[in-house]
Amino acid sequence: ILVDFNCSGMKRPAGKQVAEPEPAWPPVEELELLAGQELLLSSDDEDQSAAVPSSEEGDEEEAGEDLELRLATHELLHATEDAEREQELARARDGNDEDDEEDRPTDPGSDSSEDERENRNTVGEVPLVWYQHEDHIGYDKDGKAIKKSGRKDRLDQLLDRNDSKTAMRTIYDEYNDEEITLSKEELRMIMAIRKGHFPHVEVNPFEPYSDWFTRDVEKVPFNDAPIPKRRFIPSKHEEKKIVKLVRAIRKGWLKTREQKEQAQAPPVYLLWGEDGQAGDDTTKTATGLSYIPPAKPRLPGHAESYNPPAEYLPTEEEIAGYQLLDPEDRPTFIPTAHNSLREVPMYSRFIKEVFERCLDLYLCPRVRKKRLFINPQELVPKLPKPTDLQPFPTHLAMRYTGHAGKVRSVAPDPSGQWLLSGADDGCVKLWEVRSGRCVHTWQLGSPVYCVAWCPAQGCRLISATSGNTVVMMPSKVGSVEEQAAQEQAVAKALEAAGTGGLSGPEGALPAEGQLVSWAPQPGGGLCVTHRFPVRHLAWHARGDYWSSMAPTGNTQAVLVHQLSRGSSQNPFRKNRGRVSRVLFHPTKPFFFVAAQNHVFVYNLTKQAMSKKLVGGSGATTCLAVHPSGDHVLVGAEDKRLAWYDLDLSDKPYKALRYHSTAVRGAAFHRTYPLFASCADDGTAQVFHGMVYSDLMTNPLLVPLKVLRGHQVIDHAGVLDCAFHPTQPWLFTAGADSTLCLFCN
Repeated sequence: ILVDFNCSGMKRPAGKQVAEPEPAWPPVEELELLAGQELLLSSDDEDQSAAVPSSEEGDEEEAGEDLELRLATHELLHATEDAEREQELARARDGNDEDDEEDRPTDPGSDSSEDERENRNTVGEVPLVWYQHEDHIGYDKDGKAIKKSGRKDRLDQLLDRNDSKTAMRTIYDEYNDEEITLSKEELRMIMAIRKGHFPHVEVNPFEPYSDWFTRDVEKVPFNDAPIPKRRFIPSKHEEKKIVKLVRAIRKGWLKTREQKEQAQAPPVYLLWGEDGQAGDDTTKTATGLSYIPPAKPRLPGHAESYNPPAEYLPTEEEIAGYQLLDPEDRPTFIPTAHNSLREVPMYSRFIKEVFERCLDLYLCPRVRKKRLFINPQELVPKLPKPTDLQPFPTHLAMRYTGHAGKVRSVAPDPSGQWLLSGADDGCVKLWEVRSGRCVHTWQLGSPVYCVAWCPAQGCRLISATSGNTVVMMPSKVGSVEEQAAQEQAVAKALEAAGTGGLSGPEGALPAEGQLVSWAPQPGGGLCVTHRFPVRHLAWHARGDYWSSMAPTGNTQAVLVHQLSRGSSQNPFRKNRGRVSRVLFHPTKPFFFVAAQNHVFVYNLTKQAMSKKLVGGSGATTCLAVHPSGDHVLVGAEDKRLAWYDLDLSDKPYKALRYHSTAVRGAAFHRTYPLFASCADDGTAQVFHGMVYSDLMTNPLLVPLKVLRGHQVIDHAGVLDCAFHPTQPWLFTAGADSTLCLFCN
């Protein structure tokens, strides 16, 4: 059914047909609107017809026909709408979204490459935070402000996401303040790139390579002109250039590659110049000699004045005396007084003195002395703090009293439980270290100068020097087995001495041709009588050999004895000076003999002197050897305690001058890096002495503590000192008849 409407909506007569183009159908929305209007119009007409009855029947018929036409049109519109909905559903099932892309607006940023898209906003790299309180987000290329568009809230965005199919593919460009809808093809490309695939199937990674240029080098001339003659003739310009380069190389202006390498190498120069000092490029003259400025002449004084004071003018007798001297001894200038400068004549020796000065500068050697500015604080060695070197003895812990004279010697036993002392009252006392109790006393009758323990294990024999005898007695301490071993050692020694012909009556001097005589001691023990007073004895580390020293013994000043065999021998036919101390090396077959100003080290295996240690100006008073055997302490009457390194030199490595009077004793600790010295000033000095196993590292010597506990009597203070074998404790023997124990 074809129905034609005019602009007013009235029906044209069917008989009249006008040759007009076929009208185009309006959009579906307009048809729906028109249909609704027709329905409203039809309902209004019906109401009007019911309210106002028509008098004409033709009008009612015409209205009925018009209603039928409107209903037919409404049915046609609904059918068209259903057909379009079915087509849209079919396209959705087929996955075709061409209608979406046709309906969406054209966006200049829809291309997948963001670099080809032109931004509306031209603010550049300015942060958008600066525009958060403004009503615009920037400016376009024409300089106009880009107003902010109203953003939808979360509810509107949720409704749009449910209603629109493109909401999930819409992104917001904050920089340009616009929304961009991505197509499905662009989404596929993004997903492919995220998976590491090619963006689309049209990309061919293996396209054929077009070799536009050949790889073969073709030697062809640029032109086919004949070669000019200048190619075969030497160039005058190049010849001049070569001459200039050769001259520059000969003059040294242009360096060759070898010369440049030598210039980069470290400079080599003579360490000692002709003048005895290191040369410097700044002090060299053009001839290569060191430049030394001439010495300045002496400035004239009062005597050279034209009118000097009267005390500078010589008398006539002195002038006459000058004439009697040799020409070389005569003074070159004699002061003379003149009333004014006009009366001063020309100096007659001016030319000669200038010539002699030039001759001296030319012939006499000169040395430039450089003045060194040294801070005295830098010369003081940087030593560690004493608190970091603990433990070491610091306080007086116990005082042992009981002697009636000066205590000359003190010796702790190897276990550290017992202490042995000898004094001028002729007594040898045995003390218990921790309690201070005197366990036993032996009266020898004459002053005791030295006491010592036998270092043999299981044999606690005590030895002491008294007058001309060396007494060895059992200590009467220890277990029953140890006491039996002591008595057995004494009996064996006496038996061996009797067999060797060295035994004699008690207290009698040795027979003619004998060095000593071995005799039993009343109360147990034995005594070895010498020809001269014995002042010191020393034991070997194994406890079988021991040595005695008699300073006035001349050729018999040093004797070596063997306890197990009861024998004695004189190792030296002649001594080098007055002997003051003897000592055995702790590990090696060396024997130390301290004379007045030297310490001699003898090799007992080779029976020859191994080394001679040079001492100071004072006489040697004490001697101590480090447990390692490589270092020696020597004390002397010149208030000096010298540390010798046997592997380094025969001269002292370090001289310690901390005492104000003569040094009387020195001792090393067996286990701790400590050593001590005592002197007649009544003090004992404790030092830290670390010896390193590395031969390139010097020993570290640090003074730690000054211990005071004795009184000075008759210019005698502390006469001997000894360390505890296991603890950092120090025993001292003083002239005030007491012994002191210093602990940490």
